Amino acid sequence: MNSQQKLDDYQLCIRALSDRIVEAQTPIRVLDAVKWDDGIRDGFLKAKGKQPPAVDRDYYLSRPLAFDAAAKKLEFQNIERDITRQLGQFNPVGQIMRRMCKEYRMVIRMLEARGTEDFGLISQELYGAASDAFHAGDPTLADLGLMLSDYLNNIAARGDLEDEAKTLGASDAVNILQQRLAGVFGDDTIRVFESDGILADAAAGADYIKIRSDARFNERDVKALEVHEGLVHVGTTLNGLNQPICTFLAKGPPSSTVTQEGLAILMEVIAFASYPTRLRKLTNRTRAIHMAEEGADFLEVFEFFREQGYGLEGGYSNASRVFRGSLPTGLPFTKDLSYLKGFILIYNYIQLAVRKGKLEQIPLLFCGKTTLEDMRTLRKLVDEGLVQPPKYLPPQFQDMNALSAWMCFSNFLNHLSLDRIEADYANIL
Repeated sequence: MNSQQKLDDYQLCIRALSDRIVEAQTPIRVLDAVKWDDGIRDGFLKAKGKQPPAVDRDYYLSRPLAFDAAAKKLEFQNIERDITRQLGQFNPVGQIMRRMCKEYRMVIRMLEARGTEDFGLISQELYGAASDAFHAGDPTLADLGLMLSDYLNNIAARGDLEDEAKTLGASDAVNILQQRLAGVFGDDTIRVFESDGILADAAAGADYIKIRSDARFNERDVKALEVHEGLVHVGTTLNGLNQPICTFLAKGPPSSTVTQEGLAILMEVIAFASYPTRLRKLTNRTRAIHMAEEGADFLEVFEFFREQGYGLEGGYSNASRVFRGSLPTGLPFTKDLSYLKGFILIYNYIQLAVRKGKLEQIPLLFCGKTTLEDMRTLRKLVDEGLVQPPKYLPPQFQDMNALSAWMCFSNFLNHLSLDRIEADYANIL
C-alpha cells in the first residue's frame, strides 16, 4: 500500500472485507495443484511416448491440496455473507467481491475434482471452452485457431521468417530482463532469477519473474517476456498492491486471467514483440484443447504436437498442459484458451472505447487484476476515490495517441468485406 491516508468507516469496511478475500485465497495455487511431477514425465519418456502417462484419480488423491477444501469453501461463503450484510446487495464493490468469492469456491470444487470428469466441466465454466463463440453467430475459439493456423501455413514456407537462433541462456535472459525492467519499475522493484521448478520458459509472481534454468532464448523471446511477464503481469500486480482500499485487485480469480493474458498478448503485438512461431504456439494450444474436448486422448494430442514439429519432450510438455488436473483420457484443463480469447475481447473493448470516446477507461485495465465486465464499475470507483489509477503503465498506454489512431482505422476497416477485397485485389496480389 502506497498511501497512509486516513480512511473513513465505509472505506475501512471495504478494506477489511477485501483483505479477508486476499488472505483466504493465499493457499490456493491452481497450477501447483494440477501439475504432473517429474516422475510422470520420466515414465512417459522412458516408454518413448508409446504409453499414456501414469495418471489416475488415485494419483491426485496422493497429492493432497495445501488447504482444507471444505473449510476454505465455508470461509469464502462467510465472507460473501458478510459482504452482503455490511455493504448491501447492490453495492458495486460488494458485487465484485461476492463474485470473486463465488469464483474461488468454484476453483476449490474444480481442484477437489482432479482426475474426474467434473474437473474439465468446471474448468470450462471458469475459463471457457474452445467451442465458445465470441458473440452470437460469430466464429468460435476453435474456428479462430484453425483460421490462424491456415494463415501461418501460408507464410511458413517463405524462409525469411524463420526464428533467430536461440543463443541466449537463462542467465543471459535474466541479466537483460533485470536491466530493462529496472528502467521501468526502479532498480529494486522486480527480481528476475533462474528456477528449475517451472513448466513454461518463464513465470511471473508478485514482484519477480522466474526463468527456467535450461531454457534457451533469442532477442525476440526476451522482448516478448519483457512486455508479457514484466509490463503486464508484474505491472498489474504491483498496481493492485498499490491499492489502499480495494486490495483484492492484487489477486486474480480465473475471470481476470482472460483479461491478463489478453492484455499480455496485445502488448506483444503492439510492441512488435510477437512473431509467427509465438502465434503458432498459442493456436496449437487452442487446437489441442478443442481436440481433447472432442474426445482425443493424451496420445492423440501428443501426436498432434509431434506433427507440429515438437520432439518427444516438447510434445509431452505441451500435451501435459492440456491434460494437467485431468486424466489422459479426460476433458482438458482449458486455462490456455485465455490467450487468444483474451486478446480478441480486449481488442474489441479498446476499439469500442475509442469509438465511444471513452479513452479514460482503457488504462484502467492495468489498475490491478481486473475483469472486463467490471470496467464500468472500476471507472466509478476511481471517481469515488476507492480505486487508485494504475501507477505503472506500458508506454503504449501512457500516451493514447498512437493506439487511438490505430483503433480509429480499425473501426472503419471492420466495415469492409474481406471477400470483396480479395476478389478486387486478385490481379495485383
